[in-house]
Amino acid sequence: MQRHDTRNLKKRYLVWLYKTTKESLDRIERKFTQLEIDRLILGRLKKLDRQKKVSSFIADFKTYIQNKEKDGLGLKYSGLNVKPEYYFLVLKLEAIEETIVQELGRKALLEIKSLYEREMTRRILESKEH
Repeated sequence: MQRHDTRNLKKRYLVWLYKTTKESLDRIERKFTQLEIDRLILGRLKKLDRQKKVSSFIADFKTYIQNKEKDGLGLKYSGLNVKPEYYFLVLKLEAIEETIVQELGRKALLEIKSLYEREMTRRILESKEH
């Protein structure tokens, strides 16, 4: 096998490792980033609904936010401590990123991160509501 082929195999494996680990971590972290956005939207909804015409929908949205927070906390924490599974994912992603830089260079890491973000955005834009 030629050196170029070996490098490509390594790159594909590192892309796969990055993707699968980042997806696992994002499943947890997105709950918290979504909460930030949801709370901003909730505050704006309350201000916009001056006549209280949609207060029941706003209350439902608030309950949805509370449930999301509970789910997120349960995925990330056990009591006051970070769950070992979560911490392992954080460390694994860091190790993968360092390995990408070592094997392929910093530019490759930036490329892989960009590819990941484009793919996740594509999935969102192409998803269909049922």
